[in-house]
Amino acid sequence: MKTRAAILQSLNAPLEVKVIDLPELLSGQVLVKVHYSGVCRSQLMEVKGGRGNDPWLPHLLGHEGSGEVLAIGDGVTKVKPGDAVILGWLKGSGLEAPGAHYRCGDQVINSGRVTTFSTHTIVSENRVTLKPDELPMDVAVLFGCALPTGAGMVLNQVQPLSGATVAVLGLGGVGLSALMALKGFDCAQIIAIDISAEKLALAKDLGATHTLQVGQADRQNISSIPAFTHPPHPQPSSQNHIYDQVMALTKTGVDICIESAGTVETIELGFSLIRKGGGRLWFASHPPEGEMIRLAPHDLISGKHIFGTWGGSSFPDRDIPRMTEIFRKGNVPLDRLLTQRYSLDQVNEALADLEAGRVFRPLLVMD
Repeated sequence: MKTRAAILQSLNAPLEVKVIDLPELLSGQVLVKVHYSGVCRSQLMEVKGGRGNDPWLPHLLGHEGSGEVLAIGDGVTKVKPGDAVILGWLKGSGLEAPGAHYRCGDQVINSGRVTTFSTHTIVSENRVTLKPDELPMDVAVLFGCALPTGAGMVLNQVQPLSGATVAVLGLGGVGLSALMALKGFDCAQIIAIDISAEKLALAKDLGATHTLQVGQADRQNISSIPAFTHPPHPQPSSQNHIYDQVMALTKTGVDICIESAGTVETIELGFSLIRKGGGRLWFASHPPEGEMIRLAPHDLISGKHIFGTWGGSSFPDRDIPRMTEIFRKGNVPLDRLLTQRYSLDQVNEALADLEAGRVFRPLLVMD
């Protein structure tokens, strides 16, 4: 059997869409006909070499998708042929099988335990979850990464108290997912922060009480925010509009900041926006390998806290049905995150649009 797949042949080069041969299924593996795949900044980072040396080249990409099970390997009991499933990088129940090795002529194409940039894929049993019947196949893609990470972080970890002030810094798929989940809590303020006016308008529709747009001055002067100074802090520069505006809204800083913009600078900015004496920064972003964040020690001993999240501590078999029901009851328009669709042959265009901030969550349509 053959499939069409987007292959990363070398770093910092366009993906190549080719026909490849599928191997026989091993124990614990599942063959899925992919209907839709999401495109995440993690793939952009892989293509750009942001994770350092890549010993697995050439290999397949993609870690969130939806489709139909065509066949199962020995030992698989979680799904059967004909089942509609969600594919994601977070581990669920089931067997942990190795990544498949495809062939393209004489070349071996590697893959991880889940890949989705192809019309068919072989994945590990514990990377598939049965799709709730009420979820459309395209919207289901969001439950492979963006929603478990963003909404999962809010539901499983952040859990803001009634009356909390919260900032969401970065409005990609993860940030918007977190913002939508915050609507289930009694927050006094939900402050959305991003470069894109379009994303901020959507955030307002999805429940943000305030929106702040990052301007050129903020980006040029972000390193002068008080997070980089030792006490006593000097007065913030008048050019730090985001810091100034958040302080004007909250007086002392937000109780919680959720950062998902993906840079060291925005993690540091997020830390500057939380209040002393209990403020919490949660970050889901993954800056390039080797980059380090800088924080003032006095801020830590003054009661500021910083946490990272691994996929929102979500367990797909438990949290996908739970999130589906929460968003259904709240009439949350999840489909508004899927603003642009691409064919598999347009995968490089999708990556470029994501990098430029022109789309929220690119959707590859395989049919």
